[in-house]
Formats: sequence, C-alpha cells, structure tokens
Amino acid sequence: MNRRDTIVALLALGAAPPTSFAQQPSRKVVRIGFLSSTSSSVSAWRMDALRAGLRDFGYVEGNNLVIESRWADDKYERLPELAAELVRLKVDIIVTHGTPGSLAAKQATAMIPIVMTAVLDPVATGLVASIARPGGNITGATFFNAELCAKRLELLKEAFPHIRRVAFLFNSDNPASPLREMEGAAVSLNLELLKFGVRSPKEFESAFVAMSKRRVEAIATIEDPMLVSNAAAVAGTAAKHRIPSIGFVELADGGGLMAYGVNFPATYRRAAYFVDKIAKGTNPGDLPIEQATRFDLVVNLKTAKALGLAIPQSILLRADRRIE
Repeated sequence: MNRRDTIVALLALGAAPPTSFAQQPSRKVVRIGFLSSTSSSVSAWRMDALRAGLRDFGYVEGNNLVIESRWADDKYERLPELAAELVRLKVDIIVTHGTPGSLAAKQATAMIPIVMTAVLDPVATGLVASIARPGGNITGATFFNAELCAKRLELLKEAFPHIRRVAFLFNSDNPASPLREMEGAAVSLNLELLKFGVRSPKEFESAFVAMSKRRVEAIATIEDPMLVSNAAAVAGTAAKHRIPSIGFVELADGGGLMAYGVNFPATYRRAAYFVDKIAKGTNPGDLPIEQATRFDLVVNLKTAKALGLAIPQSILLRADRRIE
C-alpha cells in the first residue's frame, strides 16, 4: 500500500494519520544562487534574514537547501560573470541584491527564476513589464525612491528650515540613481540640489571637498549597494566637513545625522516567500511584485551634538530609534 492509500484507509477508519505523514517538508533539495553587489561581510545580515525566512518555510541548509553565494565586493563590472557562474551551476532560483545585481541576473538567464530584493523602480529600469504582472522569470520586492527622496529632503527642511543648498550623493555607476525624483522633490521644497557622483570610496573626500567649496548646507544620499557598504566612510567624511547628512539606516548607524529608510531585514526575510512559491511550482512572472511597507526614522543624537545641532522635538517624537 502506498502512502496516499495508507492515509485514506486510516481516515476511513476514523484514525488520525501518523505524525510522520503530516505536514512533512519537501524532500526536494532547493538550490539558491545569491548574487550580491557587496561583500560577504557587509551582506552577512542579509543572508541571516534570508535564511531565517527560509527556515519559516521549512528550508534548512544541509537538509533540503543549498545556497551558492557570489559577491561582487562593490565592483559592479564583476556582476555579469558572477551571474553567469550561478547559471552554469544550474541553481533552481537566483536571489539578487540591488538593481545592478538584478539587471546582471536578467541578462544572464531568461529561464532560471529570479527573486529581486532591495531594488528601485523595476519597471523604469526595464527589469519587469509591470508591478502587478511582472511576466518573464522575475518577481520580488521593490521600493520607490521618489517617496524616499522627497521624505528625506522634507526631514532636512523640517530640521533646518534655513537651508537652501543640498547635495545629492549617488553612485555614478548605478543606472537606478533617481536624479529626476530628487530634483523634483528639491524644487517643491525651494531647495537648490547639487549633484555629486562617486564610483568608489576613494572619491568620497574629493566629493565632499567640492561640496564645501560650493557651500553645501546638508547632504542626502540613497540606497546604492556601494554607498551602503561604505556607510561609515560616507558618514565620517560628512562629519569631517561638518555637513549634516540623511540617507539609509546604515548611514545613521555609521555616524550620519539622520536616516529614513526601508526596513531591509524584513524585506530579505520576505524574499523566502517568493522562493517557496516558486519552488512549489508557481511561475515567477505570475507573482505580483511587492512594495516595501516598513520604514524606519533614525536620529543620531551623538552626531547632532558633535556638529552643534539641535534636532526639533517634532522629529525626535517620530523617531523609531535614537542613537545617544
């Protein structure tokens, strides 16, 4: 008698099936390729969040899960070859970090399902056809930088109503940098936006020297993988030149003044939902792309004190976290 017949017979007799028959995780081993623009040390928390999410769905490394990781170490030009390596390994699903990694994975394969995490507008960058019906072999989660850009500039203006000149620090090598969104948000707040593109930490100092020469009063930056992985260097250089900064959560943790950003650990944990759906047979193109819904406001009071700045109570009361 096979397994199904055994369960049917037991149910007919009014007996509960043995525990060994109930809700057993799939014995199929799922092989995931993780493609990251950053380094393994910087992305450790991302992998921890992803693994935790996968455990929630019954996937455990060494049992029914294998993860093949590839790290570009902030060298975006390496991403195409790293993506090709994962394709050659014939992984079942590729999980990507950031827009550059997602673009590289898309160029490498039209067959292997891709789960995006931490990407900007995937429609504008050509990753998918639409949010509701992505089509092709890609799904995952996104956040729209227009709202983040506007909110960060609004917070700067609320904290320092007198400011007029704000610098926008971005990665020149990242095609997803939201220049137009930043410009639109600045105009609505009567701010002059000065744009400074960098490609590596070696260019941080010269960029901030140029900002100082142009009398920039504050700086805003975005969730580019290279900038995030070097958050402490960005924050430290800004503090050295005594320029208040706002950006992603890691910036405030690294010594920046403020942060308003996506709660990324929740996003990476949520990626496991897409992996599980695809592993069980769902077409990735049929899974609507989800938008980030959890955002954190962080204020670094230690940095504010060092810069001789007072943060308004209206902002402090809304902060999810204060760094004393």
